[in-house]
Amino acid sequence: MADLTTFDFALRLAVGVACGALIGVERQWRARMAGLRTNALVAAGATLFVLYSDAVGDSGSPTRVASYVVSGIGFLGGGVILRDGASVRGLNTAATLWCSAAVGVLAASGRLELAVLGTCAVLGVHLLLRPAGRLIDRAPQHDPDTEGVQATVHVLCDRGDETHIRALLLQSLASGGLTPTGLRVRREDADTTGLQTVVAVTGNPAHALEQLIARMSLEPGIRDLHWHLDATPAEAERETVA
Repeated sequence: MADLTTFDFALRLAVGVACGALIGVERQWRARMAGLRTNALVAAGATLFVLYSDAVGDSGSPTRVASYVVSGIGFLGGGVILRDGASVRGLNTAATLWCSAAVGVLAASGRLELAVLGTCAVLGVHLLLRPAGRLIDRAPQHDPDTEGVQATVHVLCDRGDETHIRALLLQSLASGGLTPTGLRVRREDADTTGLQTVVAVTGNPAHALEQLIARMSLEPGIRDLHWHLDATPAEAERETVA
């Protein structure tokens, strides 16, 4: 048997749970998916697994168990990652759970001061780097692959809903940060009207336009709704030369 006493076991477990709980407090305060209890339980589980291997007296077992903990947290983190349209949510939550497990492993190994330092590092990333990330998001981005891209949105709607659909289209474009450069109205037949608008797109065109399509597709008067990217000036010049 190892020399791990009941007091040492309880102390390491308490530090591991406390560190995970501190990380979870910040997450729950931000109303994230994995909050106080989840991070505390992840840290507690990682601590208990490593403590068990230490208690049975196998000198090489704690290292192997720690590697298994990392793999197990990978499956747990995968459960909180969700796809939302063209974007992915939950990556930050999954990474936080991974860090909580690492803090628990440190506490179980008896390096309590390192576990506390690791907890402070995780909290510092969440509290200090969040404003920096927002500043970076607000900075203008110049991507030669998407700069100057134009897209055409086609809408086919009932004739009686033309005025409403046209106003909704322009409103949705404005709320999505898309700038219309032209709007064409075409009477297809006695019952339908076609609307065609060209918009200037910056950043990721698919993300912005798919959000527009998702909002507009809920209208009952719309019969057809799609979009396509237009050729950029450089592409048009190459096609002309060819």
